[in-house]
Amino acid sequence: MEKIAVLGAGSWGTALAMVLSDNGHAVTLWGNNSEQINEINEHHINKKYLPEIELPLSLKATNNLNDAVTGVRYILLVVPTKAIREVCQRLNNELSNEVTIIHASKGIEPDTSKRVSEMIIEELDPKFLKSVVVLSGPSHAEEVALRHPTTVTSASTDMGEAREVQELFSNGYFRVYTNEDVIGVEIGGALKNIIALAAGITDGLGYGDNAKAALMTRGLAEIIRLGKAMGANTQTFAGLTGMGDLIVTCTSVHSRNWRAGNLLGKGQSLDEVLNNMGMVVEGVRTTKAAYQLAKQANVEMPIVNELYAVLFENKNPKLAVDALMSRDKRHEGESTSNFISDLTE
Repeated sequence: MEKIAVLGAGSWGTALAMVLSDNGHAVTLWGNNSEQINEINEHHINKKYLPEIELPLSLKATNNLNDAVTGVRYILLVVPTKAIREVCQRLNNELSNEVTIIHASKGIEPDTSKRVSEMIIEELDPKFLKSVVVLSGPSHAEEVALRHPTTVTSASTDMGEAREVQELFSNGYFRVYTNEDVIGVEIGGALKNIIALAAGITDGLGYGDNAKAALMTRGLAEIIRLGKAMGANTQTFAGLTGMGDLIVTCTSVHSRNWRAGNLLGKGQSLDEVLNNMGMVVEGVRTTKAAYQLAKQANVEMPIVNELYAVLFENKNPKLAVDALMSRDKRHEGESTSNFISDLTE
């Protein structure tokens, strides 16, 4: 049994805390909302995020960060990417021992182009940081909380720590693989949210399965191109944190990025969508970051470019789709030959 702090009491943080509690670990879930914390402790429910799920009696919650992290070896960080730096800075004032940070947040920081693990390493005092492990893959919190079969990846440059995290989380309904390609796992997890936004838009426009299949296939090619430019192992994108995550996020109503895109396709403005969602839509920030990265790396990403125009330049979604369909005609082999060789080399 390990004493583990889970920072972030949203749907994903709560679901992962349940997995750890089911495995017999002493888990403390930290969040800022006192009413939510009391609800978890007294009624064993997180009504806002997982309203119909009864939480394990052993799962404890607190809004005191020091109480959550005192004496732990592992901290699971499940906060929005825009809060990563702030939370790590706060941890510097609360920690007294070395910890392994496991993060399950998916995004890239605009302007700096930093991945989540890079932000953690920059902000957390080195004397407290033993290792960083990424936990990512095709997984909806709603289904994990129902204990439906789910498979994810534990990635780290320290494979010993990746295997430790694999052991912490693995059980009869939650299977964990290991991977040393941190860049590929983080890029795949972040950029699939962009394609899910675009898939929601095509569904909102009523374009159906043909358009979505094309979008997902060409979207994966864009993810691979940018990932390769950033130093990822391109074979990673054929696995759980590439193709797997892309499939689940683009095809499910559980996906908040798909839902946001769907509302955009039906005519709502970005401000209206974000206000109506009431939850963080990581794909919006990541679209800006990927757009900037593609320009810097001279990587062709037409889907990202058109989605950026929709989100930040008020381009009509239908015109964005029309622009993609009217691009210069090409032989498919020109754009897929490198894609295939990268996955099979």
